[in-house]
Amino acid sequence: MRKQKGFSLIELLIVVAIILIIAAIAIPNLMRARMSANEASAVGSVRSINTAEISYNAAYSNIGFTTVLTQLGQAAAGACTPSTTTGCFIDFSLSGGIKSGYTFTPALGAAGANVPLNDYSILAAPTVPNQSGTRYFCSFEDAVVRSSSAILANPCPPATLALQ
Repeated sequence: MRKQKGFSLIELLIVVAIILIIAAIAIPNLMRARMSANEASAVGSVRSINTAEISYNAAYSNIGFTTVLTQLGQAAAGACTPSTTTGCFIDFSLSGGIKSGYTFTPALGAAGANVPLNDYSILAAPTVPNQSGTRYFCSFEDAVVRSSSAILANPCPPATLALQ
C-alpha cells in the first residue's frame, strides 16, 4: 500500500476546534477594547465641544453659547466659512452629532431661551448601550466632563456625577 500524503480528517477537525477556542477567548476582549476606545473618543469629543462652546461664546458674545452642534462646526462636508451659523470650531463628523459609537446631544442649560445664552449642556450617550459603550458623559460651561453608568437626562445634573 502506498503512503498517502496530507492531513487526516481528525487532524483538520482538531485544528479547527483550536481556532474556534482561540476566537471564543479573543472576541469578548476585542469588544471590551472597542467599547473602551469609543468611551475615550466620547470624552475627547465632549472636551472638544466644551472648547468650541467657549470659543463660540468669546467670538459671538451677543449670542452666547449655542445649543446646536452645526453652529459649532458645519452642516455639510467641505470648506467652512466662520459665521454665527457655522463657527468652524469642530469637525464635520462631530457636528453631525454621532461619532465613534456615541450620540452627542446639546441642550439649553438653566437660562432657557435668554439671549445671550449664559450656559449650555452636552450629553454623550452610547448609540447602542452595552455594545458601543457602557457609560454616559456630560458637561456644561464649567468644562468638566462627568460620567455615569446610568442613563442621564439633558441638561445633565451636575452634583450627582463622577468627575472624569
